[in-house]
Amino acid sequence: MAQPSTPWNTRLRELSKQCLFFEALTVYRQMLRHGHSPNAFTFPFALKSCAALLLPLAGSLLHCHVVKTGCEPEPFVQTSLISMYCKCCLVDDARRVFDENPHSRKLTVCYNALISGHTSNSKFSDAVSLFRRMRAAGVEVNSVTMLGLVPGCAAPVHLGLGICLHGCSVKCGFDVDLSVTNCLLTMYVKCGSVDHARKLFDAMPEKGLITWNAMISGYAQNGLATHVLNLYKEMGSCGVSPDPVTLVGVLSSCTHIGAHSVGREVEQRIESCGFGSNPYLNNALVNMYARCGNLVKAHAIFDAMPEKSLVSWTAIIGGYGLHGHGEIASELFNKMIMTGIRPDKAVFVTILSACSHAGLTDKGLEYFAAMEKRCGLQPGPEHYSCMVDLLGRAGRLQEAKELIESMPVKPDGAVWGALLGACKIHKNVEIAELAFEHVIELEPTNIGYYVLLSNIYSDAKNLEGVLKVRVMMRERKLKKEPGCSYVECKGRVHVFLAGDKTHCQTEEIYKMLEELETLVKETDRGRNEEQLISANVHSEKLAVAFALLNTGPGTEIVVIKNLRVCGDCHLFIKLVSKIVDRLFVVRDATRFHHFRNGVCSCKDYW
Repeated sequence: MAQPSTPWNTRLRELSKQCLFFEALTVYRQMLRHGHSPNAFTFPFALKSCAALLLPLAGSLLHCHVVKTGCEPEPFVQTSLISMYCKCCLVDDARRVFDENPHSRKLTVCYNALISGHTSNSKFSDAVSLFRRMRAAGVEVNSVTMLGLVPGCAAPVHLGLGICLHGCSVKCGFDVDLSVTNCLLTMYVKCGSVDHARKLFDAMPEKGLITWNAMISGYAQNGLATHVLNLYKEMGSCGVSPDPVTLVGVLSSCTHIGAHSVGREVEQRIESCGFGSNPYLNNALVNMYARCGNLVKAHAIFDAMPEKSLVSWTAIIGGYGLHGHGEIASELFNKMIMTGIRPDKAVFVTILSACSHAGLTDKGLEYFAAMEKRCGLQPGPEHYSCMVDLLGRAGRLQEAKELIESMPVKPDGAVWGALLGACKIHKNVEIAELAFEHVIELEPTNIGYYVLLSNIYSDAKNLEGVLKVRVMMRERKLKKEPGCSYVECKGRVHVFLAGDKTHCQTEEIYKMLEELETLVKETDRGRNEEQLISANVHSEKLAVAFALLNTGPGTEIVVIKNLRVCGDCHLFIKLVSKIVDRLFVVRDATRFHHFRNGVCSCKDYW
């Protein structure tokens, strides 16, 4: 190293280590002004700063300096140039640096930088080709190579390749590196192979916090909420302290299955760990409490937040919308606008959905019009789906159909599905058949739409239609997703399936259900008995019976269901709420239903 450059390089290194990248580039300019020449030890820090600040022009100027000073053949300078261009999304320039220098094609560090750059720029096939070329050329592969390549396996289609890379890692001895194992674990999760991920997790002799977080996030992302809560308990028993990433995953799972008491424990943990000011955790808490039926607590946390982001507003507006409180959701939306926060497409979906659930047709139409006129946002299929649902609720099926036909973008399955759902409520077979024809073209394996049309035919006493739908389902080998309901009691979440007889209180539950059915028949003698009592005992009925057995008089009962509640169960819970004088809060796949004194908050439209 040239002696005069040493103190400048030291300063550059320290600033780079402290992530003071702008200051590092300022020092580099000062160095040049003082007449000192940069060397091979200078450029890696300066190029890293350009990459971090996404300054490709400055990086290109530094590249000129590299060539001028004759430092281009130096391995770490080569690597820094490749990394800089890749981080600035100039992968072709990075490849040119690699190809034009014969030294690069013999160095592991240069291959690693280019492989990682291709992967992070969504050019995974090129990254794999480079890896093959690297091995064919006899260049040594190391754990950093795997860390650059494995993240590219991020979808089920890549699982086979991911397994091969796992095998290669074991063969080369990289599986002893915790970073590589964590990377493989995350890969299995992203590819949807949670079982592979869990086997790898269980086989790991050493598990760091990142390992636990990867497994918890994996379960949460794949909808395995009970697995998340079990793993969280296991993590605590192993003496591993959670961080905000852990707790966000746990809260999302509490939200999924309505684990209210576990959510409260997590909130206490957040406070005791000093994470109370973390905006991601506060947003997750608002969402969790709202979706577990506790709007009062959700709003209290929202009000206490020192800074409310668009995500925070969306969470609280969505919470009120799900519960059918459209007017409050509208007030909050308007208040958000007044605070100067610019709405995005996601919050418009939330407010339009809130208007739909509450039957606020005119208000929903106003918001839809304002979306493009005032906010310059082009409505997408998800917004049109809300509008079709809104018009359908009001019985304006022809308008809803015309709106779909006028869409500037192609309608998706959810749009036609919303029209089909509206036809079920208003018993319009003609438009239902049209909607069904379109929706099964787009989502041929979504069994919910077949069931919906079958029910529409059944309501119209069209047995030929019912038979036709059943034949279609049989030919396409479609099976209905099993319905399940969750109810929390004394800090534990209990799960029930349709016709379930596995619970330890099965005998008492069915006895209670039988008594309720008898009381329901006596209460509403005027109704069709078949409409009141279905031969198939659905999961929400079992959850209601269990909750009544295990809670005291006057206690609010919250049930979470994975599918839409059926008409039979909806009517049953309405009548039971009057008989036992209880509030039942049921969250199904689309909204909350508050049953009290024989009436539901959805006004029998869901």
